[in-house]
Amino acid sequence: MSSQQPPQAPYRAVVMGVAGSGKTSVGEALAARLGLPFEDADTFHPPANVAKMREGIPLTDADREPWLEIIGRWLVDHPDGAIVTCSALKRAYRDTLRRFVPEVPFLHPYGKASLVLERMSLRSATTDHFMPVTLLESQYATLEGLQDDEAGITLDLRRSVDELVDDSIAYLQGRRGHSHL
Repeated sequence: MSSQQPPQAPYRAVVMGVAGSGKTSVGEALAARLGLPFEDADTFHPPANVAKMREGIPLTDADREPWLEIIGRWLVDHPDGAIVTCSALKRAYRDTLRRFVPEVPFLHPYGKASLVLERMSLRSATTDHFMPVTLLESQYATLEGLQDDEAGITLDLRRSVDELVDDSIAYLQGRRGHSHL
């Protein structure tokens, strides 16, 4: 673990990206380091969404909208700081979350699909995660990276979780002075 001092709360942030990119590992470690609540947005999916994904059927925007609103409300309910994971693959999805917390930054672990596929294959051998590796291609096809006018940082997922947390904290510290992070 790094000796870098964490920024002071309140910090709210979304760790975004495709399935298998390390969102949960980074989000949990970041929340622990900051002493903030953490939630994996997968827990907010209604059963119908989970069933579709288990069957290898990509979610539609209509499927995602109520889920994104639940995540946005969860962020609002944590004004003293919180970290949540959410795929947030499209700008429109991130805009939905920003309707609830306008200044929320997005931390995006990103890497080549081949690396993520390798990680997902290892995960599927050891867990019962509902997201099959067959949907990875559709996730990359949907992914719209962070744009210049969006608060956030793209993280190199080849780095260790501790390094990604260090990078995230450095980014958050650089944003000090912005309200409602």
